[in-house]
Amino acid sequence: MIQPADAQQLILKWWFAYDNALFDEWPEMWSSDAHFSCRTDTGKTAYEEFVNADAVGKDAVLAWQTDHRLHSPHPLRHNGQNVHLTRADDTSADFRSYIWVTQIVGGTPSPLSTAIVHGSVVVEDGALRISDLNVVLDTEDSTVLAEKQAAQG
Repeated sequence: MIQPADAQQLILKWWFAYDNALFDEWPEMWSSDAHFSCRTDTGKTAYEEFVNADAVGKDAVLAWQTDHRLHSPHPLRHNGQNVHLTRADDTSADFRSYIWVTQIVGGTPSPLSTAIVHGSVVVEDGALRISDLNVVLDTEDSTVLAEKQAAQG
């Protein structure tokens, strides 16, 4: 059975390696049939083209991630939070979490984004690897939940 701590370790290792452009570490973390997607929750930001992704296959995922990282701020920090499994067996597991993304502006940490992350990990060639990572960036203004639910009918 894939253990929660093992999946957490892999996901948190990914965010650290991504932020620090440790490109040589990336391939070992992704399965051969990997899938990565990213979008905003509203689809209405000025940066939609920059963040939208739907890459299939390890090579395509790594190519998109490399290009995106090279054109993103540095330092950049994706803080994976609340990583937990929603399903697990001996060869795969599904997880969900939040990320809190910051950059440095004027010498001070500055929020860049938050997001909900869903994904899967698999055992491939004896190692745990990311097989699916879906990031939905929060861009909708927060409102009182009861009011939002009422407006949605």
